[in-house]
Order: sequence, then structure tokens, then C-alpha cells
Amino acid sequence: MNYQVRREAVLDQMSKGTMAVLYSGIEVHVSADSYAPFEANRNFFYLTGLRRENMAIVMDKATEPYTVTLFIEKADPDAERWYGRKVTAEEAGEISGIKDIQFIDDLDAVIDRKMVREDIVEVLFDTYRHSQNDQPDYNSVKAKEFAEKYVGCPVRNLFPLVAAGRMWKDEDEVSMTREAIRLTREGLENVMAGLQPGMKEYQAQADFEYPIFRNGAEGTAFPTIAGSGLNGTMLHYETNRDTCEDGTLILLDLGARVEGYNADITRTYPVNGKYSERQKQVYDIVLAANRRVAAEAKPGMTLKDLNEICKEVLAEGLIGLGLISDAKEVSKYYMHNVSHHLGIDVHDVTVAAQNKLQPGAIITDEPGLYIDEWEIGIRIEDDLLITDTGAECLSEEIIRTTEKIEAFMAAKRDNKQGR
Repeated sequence: MNYQVRREAVLDQMSKGTMAVLYSGIEVHVSADSYAPFEANRNFFYLTGLRRENMAIVMDKATEPYTVTLFIEKADPDAERWYGRKVTAEEAGEISGIKDIQFIDDLDAVIDRKMVREDIVEVLFDTYRHSQNDQPDYNSVKAKEFAEKYVGCPVRNLFPLVAAGRMWKDEDEVSMTREAIRLTREGLENVMAGLQPGMKEYQAQADFEYPIFRNGAEGTAFPTIAGSGLNGTMLHYETNRDTCEDGTLILLDLGARVEGYNADITRTYPVNGKYSERQKQVYDIVLAANRRVAAEAKPGMTLKDLNEICKEVLAEGLIGLGLISDAKEVSKYYMHNVSHHLGIDVHDVTVAAQNKLQPGAIITDEPGLYIDEWEIGIRIEDDLLITDTGAECLSEEIIRTTEKIEAFMAAKRDNKQGR
């Protein structure tokens, strides 16, 4: 990964006299000596390749030439005996490509010196907020502290300057995504091999997660969704405690994570290995929408364009089943959008001003139908790479037709029974 190129792309968007300060974040204390799993600020990772806590990067365009400084924790042998090694300056420099590396304890003094000695007209912090009800993250806290100390200096949001670059993936990012998808395929095949009536949803989850961890994934892209029966009609069902009953479907929305990059795949399988006629009818409608979106996605389109294509296919199918009489009623059974960007965030960042797809974007393709009265929830999700002329389905090898799924599950059961 060429993090220097990414930093230069951000610096090119920064005005003369601007300084950007971006923190990796700190561990969140849960209770007693327990901490939540640490997740580095995604933009910090994108610009440095580092995902450890208590780091920061300062990009200063008030100097000529500009400067980039990385701040890391100083090694403490006593603490490292308890909690493991910190990243050394040499390691941090090798990963990030940053030559000027200092210690985080000196950051406040460095910022103060720059504010006094340089003609800094504004400072950028990552103040992105997903929802007004969210707790402010560490970068927002530090931005507020800065604004209170340096009242006359405007604080602006760094997030859009980084997000613009994150929407288009380079070869390394595509490669990591391909590997995450490959591991996801292995996990799904293991689920199909063991799926049977009477097992618990969490057992299907375990059958997915064991092989992806065993074969090199650093984690799951998000909490695995394994919803059987009526649970499959709940879009973000994560309880995974119910029994998979004979004759029902199980909807699996999941993905592996590799070096910070995620797969996001959904498949819907018959618990007993055979789809009923009604389940097949609904499944084939969703599959037709999935294939249509994959075939038509191309540069210049918007995600809204793709969703309209998806709704057209789903509505026609629902009318054929007699579930609706007008295409406008499709939202009764399809209530989300067909696509989002995918990257180091599963629902990766977007910039409204660049809403038209360009080559290098990775997006999802996830039509679904959720029919409560039939206890049928079906979603089929693939990951698409936008190319110069269309789209490549990166997850094409993850089987998706009812015929292939039934044949795969039957073959695995025959092998277990020695036939």
C-alpha cells in the first residue's frame, strides 16, 4: 500500500496555511480492567497503515515544503510485559512511509509551537458523526479541546478530504477484498456442509467463523447474521440463538476481514437441503434482481439508479406471485437499498459530490424480499468492482442458484453417509 500517495492526495486538497491533526484513538474502558476491542480511526489507518491505539499524524501545510509527522507511544518495558509490544519507530516508519516520527507525549507541545510560530489559518480534525445521538469519538473530543485553547483559529472537518479517496480502491485494496471474499466462500461452504434441522443458529455461525479464522482472517467484517425462519425477515438480526427448523430457510449475512478490508456477502440456504416450491419462486425473483444489477452496474451510474433497476425486477416478481398489484407497493417486502460502498468500513464512506460510480469503486449488490406471512426472508448479496466498462462480480465463485446449492448440500451429506 502506498500511504504516501494517499497523504499527498489529502494535502493537495488542503489550503496553504492549513494543518491537519488525526488521532488513531484510545481504548474504551468498559469496566474494572476490561476494555472494548480497539478499532483504530479508519481514516488514520487509511493514511498510515497503522491500527494501534494512542497514535496521531500531523500534516502541516503552513510550512514550505509541507511536513508530515507521526506520533507514537514510547516503549515501556514494564507495561509491555503485561500487555505486549508497542510498535517501534522503525516499524511505524516502514509501514507508513513517514520519516519524521516522534512520541505522542510531545504532541501538545508540538502543536502549541506550530500555532505560535507558523501562519496557521485553520486546523482540520476528523469530526465525522454518524448520528447526532452518537457519543463523540476521540477525534471530536480533541477537536473541541483545540477549539477551546485556540479560540481564534477555525476548526474544519478533515473527513470529506479523506473520504473522496477512499471511494475508489487501488490494486492492493482490491487484492485484500478478494482474499476476504475467498475466505468467506470457504466459510459458507462449511456452513452448507453441516447445515441440518435441529441445529442452532449459533452453530451455523460457528461453522462459518471457524474456517475463516483457521485460514487467516483477522476477524469478521461485522457480527455474523444467521437468521432462520421468521428471523430471516429481520434485516440486522444478530441474536443467533433459535433452532433451525425443518423446512425453513436460514439467511446468512456475513464476511471475513483481511488486513482491514472486508467482504460483505449474503446467502440464503434451505435448512434441510431442499427449497420448497414457494421458497424457490421467491428466491428466483431475488436472484434475477441480483444478476440484473451485476449486469448493468457501470461507471457513471449512481447507487440510486441501481436500486431503481432492482425494484423494477422485484416488483414484477411480486406481482406475478399475487403479493402486490402495483409496483409502488414493492416497499412492503423490500425496504432497503440494493447497494453501498465497501472497503475498510463495511458501509464505506461516500461523498455526495462524487455520487456517480467510477472505476475502482467496490459496491454491494444485495436485493432481498422479506415476506412475514410466509416466514420467508431471502437476500442474495455479492460484491462488485466497477471497471472501465461495467462491473466484475468479485464473489462470482460463491454459488447462488438453488440447483447448485441443493447439489452441493446433497453431495456433502452423501459423503458423510459414505455413499
